[in-house]
Amino acid sequence: MNAPLVKFPDFLPGSVWIAGAGPGDPTLLTLGVHNGLQMADVIVYDALVDQRILDLAACGAVLEYAGKRGGRPSTDQADISQKLVALARNKKRVLRLKGGDPMVFGRGPQECEALINADIPFRILPGITAGVGGLAYAGIPVTSRDTNAAVTFLTGHTASGNIPDDVDWESLSKGASTLVVYMGSKHLRHIRDRLLDAGRPANEPVAIISKATTNNQRTVTSTLETCAESLAENELQAPMIIVIGPTVEYHEAFSWFSP
Repeated sequence: MNAPLVKFPDFLPGSVWIAGAGPGDPTLLTLGVHNGLQMADVIVYDALVDQRILDLAACGAVLEYAGKRGGRPSTDQADISQKLVALARNKKRVLRLKGGDPMVFGRGPQECEALINADIPFRILPGITAGVGGLAYAGIPVTSRDTNAAVTFLTGHTASGNIPDDVDWESLSKGASTLVVYMGSKHLRHIRDRLLDAGRPANEPVAIISKATTNNQRTVTSTLETCAESLAENELQAPMIIVIGPTVEYHEAFSWFSP
């Protein structure tokens, strides 16, 4: 008998795996996260995890919702962290399943700190982040030799729900020709204005990708000057990823995904 091609780590009782489910499409799961779904006793999942991914859980696994969505009633982060600790202390194999990558504009770091403070062993399983996978499904490369040698990822709001106040907008505007904005729909008008004030061209191409990699994906293109109005006119729904820069021009030619 041939040896297995992949040897997975042991998922020990009393431990927590903090895992990324990717941007939505179940086929984007890593083998490691799929293995975690098959072995976990309890899966604590957030609001952006597709139901088709939860359906991959082992028979008998307990699914516990612990979603957080901006502007909506949601579970307190401290409560989520303590839930992970309590489950692990009860000798459960706990999979904390988060949309995208747990360490990219997520609360994975806070949960790691809580587990460390409680002396709970943990593992981090990266996932495909929307700022890469979502763009690919819209036919927009993150980088291209013909357009940009750098890309900047930016969150559109802080934990308090406000626009980030520690951003040097002038340096950000000049630092990379392509900007990828997570969670930016609420403050898009303010972000647009600050970039224009910092010198970004008004006719710079912008793409807004709604519900990337899912059957409800929609992509709308506009310019930096008109992007906020385009968002409102097209009634796009969260989650959204916003791309600003020359790589947006590939969208029409490279668009391949038909929801």
